[in-house]
Amino acid sequence: MNNPELESILKRARLPEIPGESLDMFPRRVVARIKRNDPLARPQRSFSPHLAWALGLAACVAIAFAIGHWRGRMETGTTPATDSLASATFIRETLAMFPNRVRAIMQDERGINLVLSDNDDVPASTPIYARIYDGKHALSFVTFSGQEIQVAGQTVTVLANPRGGIILTGNQFLWSNTGRDYVDNHWKIEARSLNSIAL
Repeated sequence: MNNPELESILKRARLPEIPGESLDMFPRRVVARIKRNDPLARPQRSFSPHLAWALGLAACVAIAFAIGHWRGRMETGTTPATDSLASATFIRETLAMFPNRVRAIMQDERGINLVLSDNDDVPASTPIYARIYDGKHALSFVTFSGQEIQVAGQTVTVLANPRGGIILTGNQFLWSNTGRDYVDNHWKIEARSLNSIAL
């Protein structure tokens, strides 16, 4: 088919008759169809998935560090994770419930025991944490300098100096965290001042 033949065919063809109302509705139909087929425009993301993973990992590390720092403020050492007295929050809240009356908070395999004074005569000072282990049984306690507590049937006096030195003394033994004072006994002892606990 050449150009003159194509032109003669196009000239003979009639234009379709479109009613007036269809011409008025045509633009609306086109816009409606475009909207139906056009996906919703979404805002562009300004970060990559790698950045999101990196930020999530950094947040997890920060949370783990914060929890470890909070629990580790008392220098965990050999303190077992099941020792409730290793929690500064627990000790602080217990002391706040009984101001100047807590002589000791003790924990052994049977649970936690609170030793209270009859009067509010326990002086406010830095709490002392100690853990005594005899090979079979362990006893942890929080007390204050000058207090006497019962450990394995013995009366133990707890003393502390301003430089952080702690002495535990009983009828048959003497122990110090400085290592200079020690009389042989079958107990393994750990003790430290809880300076992080504000009274």
